Amino acid sequence: MSNLLYHHPVSPQASACGRDAWRSALFVLFLCGFTVLLAQNSVGQASRQIPPSFVDVTRKAGIDFHLTCGTKEKLYIMDALCGGVALLDYDNDGWLDILLVNGSTLEHRRSGTHPPSKLYRNKGDGTFEDVTMKAELTHRGWGMGAAVGDYDNDGWQDLYLTLLSGGILYRNGGDGTFQDVTAKAGAGNPGRWGTSAAFGDYNKDGHLDLYIANYVDIDLDDLPEFGSGPNCRYRGIPVSCGPRGLKGSRDRLYRNNGDGTFTDVTTQLNIDPEAYYGLGVVWGDYNKDGWPDIYIANDSSPSLLYQNNGKGGFAEVGVVAGVAFSDDGREQAGMGVDFGDYDNDAWPDLVKTNFSDDSNNLYHNDGEGFFEDRAGAAGLAPMDVPFLAFGVRFFDYDNDGWKDLAVANGHVNPQVDELKFGVTYAQRNFLYRNLGNGRFREVGKSAGTGFQPEAVSRGLAVGDFDNDGALDILISNLDGEPQLLRNATASIGTAIRIRLVGVKSNRGGFGARVEVTAGKSVQADELRANSSYMSASDSLVHFGLRSSPRADAIVVHWPSGTVDRFEDLDAGQTLTIREAEGVIARRPFRSIRKHPAE
Repeated sequence: MSNLLYHHPVSPQASACGRDAWRSALFVLFLCGFTVLLAQNSVGQASRQIPPSFVDVTRKAGIDFHLTCGTKEKLYIMDALCGGVALLDYDNDGWLDILLVNGSTLEHRRSGTHPPSKLYRNKGDGTFEDVTMKAELTHRGWGMGAAVGDYDNDGWQDLYLTLLSGGILYRNGGDGTFQDVTAKAGAGNPGRWGTSAAFGDYNKDGHLDLYIANYVDIDLDDLPEFGSGPNCRYRGIPVSCGPRGLKGSRDRLYRNNGDGTFTDVTTQLNIDPEAYYGLGVVWGDYNKDGWPDIYIANDSSPSLLYQNNGKGGFAEVGVVAGVAFSDDGREQAGMGVDFGDYDNDAWPDLVKTNFSDDSNNLYHNDGEGFFEDRAGAAGLAPMDVPFLAFGVRFFDYDNDGWKDLAVANGHVNPQVDELKFGVTYAQRNFLYRNLGNGRFREVGKSAGTGFQPEAVSRGLAVGDFDNDGALDILISNLDGEPQLLRNATASIGTAIRIRLVGVKSNRGGFGARVEVTAGKSVQADELRANSSYMSASDSLVHFGLRSSPRADAIVVHWPSGTVDRFEDLDAGQTLTIREAEGVIARRPFRSIRKHPAE
């Protein structure tokens, strides 16, 4: 989160080019714009035939939650950054449940009456029930984010919650309850402000390790005064202080020992030695060497890409790979992050959201270890510069075989509304449709009632909560209620969804690469849950198949090195694949698209 305004001056040489150069430039701009329109129209017919529709079903679904986060005026830096969400199947009944992480206030901290986070169980009829107390998720504190993963390989998804001070590891007991095992496990991130966290098996020993992005070292009893210094102003107005001017907090990497405990290997592996301001983290094998790498979106400091050396360590290659700074060499204020192969060239690309006055990054993976920011060429940059983005996720909302993008927007300073310069505190969220030619079109304004409201959004997760074969969206909103957006798009393609069960690999299959062929379309994705901003999406791998009735071939590359191949599998179902054993379960999607709660 940055309060700096970047100014791009016009050079004397440029201003002296003359009237002819100016007219030539206008002509070139006209041609470029006309070419873009032609390119969009060439693939735009399909987009007009499939108008997106997302319906807010939060209240009808029985979700009653208010996200509390500091003062209304956002006097301090932590007041603006709460909002993690998670979609998980904690009871293994095949229906996605919802976790909403709550923040707090200094007043609640003093009185010890923090607002509770909440776990909602999916009843399978479009509604949810609050099972927080029944599940024994009883810890109260200033919550931030959530990560989901089966760290003990018992077949039940566990939870890690990041806090303004430390973190909590909840072990899923398999009986509908969770147990706080933080002290026993030794993964408490003591005394640090944790933001995003993510599970991944970096040494491929079959046990999920844990990366925690930490933000700033902050003394809640000695907070910097609102608007009190050069790092406490935005465009000349007083705002909350930081992060510049505050001491960064070093990230943590915990290695899973396989016996229910973790070892802090941060110093040993030279993780985040400069203690940058960490906000987003995602695991992904960007160079396809079979070893999971880590990308961290840092605020007002270089972002980091840790390349796994396959020997138990990492090399930080963010600058070399082109993902540490903006194209013009600036430190950016990174928030959320996700991997996804948006152009179906079999290489995972990278998206990162940033502060307003800057564009988000769409890093295209060239397959040679380097990335190129194509946000401008892809049509993202012109839209997102005035917006401040947090949560982000690649997903195929219309099942056409191309990964689209959902982005959660909302400023950090309510005071911007006083300036009337085009940047607002509450903002609408974005839905970018992938046009299949390297470009995206923002279709949020026409995406139904779910994308119409302006709010101060933070966490974002994706998953099919009603099992109808169309991916839905969960978004948290600061000082308000969340949005559960049901995908009600009238005409979408077929799809197939895959749940992985590791044997030699970690039980949840994290890090497995799945390739699906349907007709001439070949897609690839990697199983992960934790990305976006402080959030966890469904860990099932979802592939839209356009109009194909089946997947001609599915290939699973497991972290252990095992490769499983399958042919002629019908669309319209969720497959459960066990490593080296094959398909062990099939579950058809619900055929009725109308939501029972509507």
